[in-house]
Amino acid sequence: MRKLIIFDTTLRDGEQAPGFSMTVEEKVRMAKQLESLGVDVIEAGFAAASKGDFEAVNEVAKEVKESTVCSLARALHSDIERAGEALAPAERKRIHTFIATSPIHMEYKLRMTPDQVLEKAVDAVQFARNFTDDVEFSAEDAVRSEREFLYRVFEAVIAAGAKTINVPDTVGYAVPEEFGQLISDILNNVPNIDKAVISVHCHNDLGLAVANSLTAVKNGAGQVHATVNGIGERAGNAALEEVVMAIKVRKDYFKDVYTDINTKEIYKTSRLLCRLTGSFVQPNKAIVGDNAFAHEAGIHQHGLLAKRETYEIMKAEDVGVPSSKIVLGKHSGRHAFKTRLEELGYKNLSEEEIDKLFAKFKELADKKKEVFDEDIEALLFEELFKSYEEVKLLQFQIVSGNKAIPTATVKLKVDGEEIVSTACGDGPVDSALRAVEKALNVKSKLKDYSIRSLSYGKDAMGEVRLIVLFDDEEVSGKGVSTDVIEASVKAYLDAYNRYKARKAFVEQRIKEGI
Repeated sequence: MRKLIIFDTTLRDGEQAPGFSMTVEEKVRMAKQLESLGVDVIEAGFAAASKGDFEAVNEVAKEVKESTVCSLARALHSDIERAGEALAPAERKRIHTFIATSPIHMEYKLRMTPDQVLEKAVDAVQFARNFTDDVEFSAEDAVRSEREFLYRVFEAVIAAGAKTINVPDTVGYAVPEEFGQLISDILNNVPNIDKAVISVHCHNDLGLAVANSLTAVKNGAGQVHATVNGIGERAGNAALEEVVMAIKVRKDYFKDVYTDINTKEIYKTSRLLCRLTGSFVQPNKAIVGDNAFAHEAGIHQHGLLAKRETYEIMKAEDVGVPSSKIVLGKHSGRHAFKTRLEELGYKNLSEEEIDKLFAKFKELADKKKEVFDEDIEALLFEELFKSYEEVKLLQFQIVSGNKAIPTATVKLKVDGEEIVSTACGDGPVDSALRAVEKALNVKSKLKDYSIRSLSYGKDAMGEVRLIVLFDDEEVSGKGVSTDVIEASVKAYLDAYNRYKARKAFVEQRIKEGI
């Protein structure tokens, strides 16, 4: 059996996708969950990219003990030095340096000759060895690179000390058969390849990232770059949960391969990422989508009842989907509530945090008859897992109807001061958000708005996700409530507070001269 190393780049490549950026505190929380998931390597960011990225890599390096913490760096001494500095506190550290090797990138982006690129690659690996023995080298756009040159580069960087060589399908161009052949060819044509692990990093532009990654594994790759929920630039990256579960479920095909991923943490990790980034996964998303284990067709239901394996190739509980659907209500006690939190995987909450959540649970239970797992998780994230909050909604009132001019009045708490604002708009949601904008004296543009029900019934909690443009920066936000107008206002304020928190962080670092 050979272990497949899972290299998670959710906090680096994943976070580069519009609307998915996270605060330092959110990155640390996500990194700790990735550690619980059993990820081997956590790429915490690109330390040289910004002060925020440096801080995030540095804080993750301080907090994570079991997984290797990694920072990306271009083949530049300044980038590598910055990565080494950020990673200094880590118990296990890796520098991941890269340079493009395809003709189109070398000519038009780098404006360098192949010999110059080769020299840069070797120099970068040698310099990175000053900070850690664990150096990974990526040949950017490897799929469109000339094979003989690619072999030369890999042989040279391995000789220089790279322990992992990464083969990126940077633009998602490959198809499985040719990508598998590329990995096989590298194994057979790089003389010292036995001294390094072959890694792959596949983008999903043609929807083939997971297929390409699995084919690479079958052909000898020992590491896969992936992201939770498949997030990433453009169409995203290979989805970690899909790669891992394919290997687990199809162990008859991947006979000699295993991972150290604790699959029962997959669902929780997916949900945490959604909450932190204000995103959804589509209902039919493999492994973690709401419909992944749902069956509506009669023939499927009949087969499932007769024998589960007729229509399910894995158990929901294998990926951590709660198997028990205990429904709590206004008569449920604190003990039952605490027990359910533990069953959902939240076992390390303090008594003070549980008391705070229980009070909010009672408020919600008075509004609706039944409180489901999804409602409890929404409360948990809304009350405890936010590292920022400057503006709060205190009160709102809506006048609307097909014969009335939609009008909203909101009362907000801003830096301890209560502000009341009234505005009209095209419907109750529009008027409410206009009133909030007026109260905050801010200009913004709503780029996306979606709403879904978290549970069941007419009194179900509604979850609103929106993307707002503040000063040309896209920020996402989420809000939950049994009232969709309130959920919409909360989502807008969530986005605004995220924006303000990031802005304050950058301004503070500039002030400190960091």
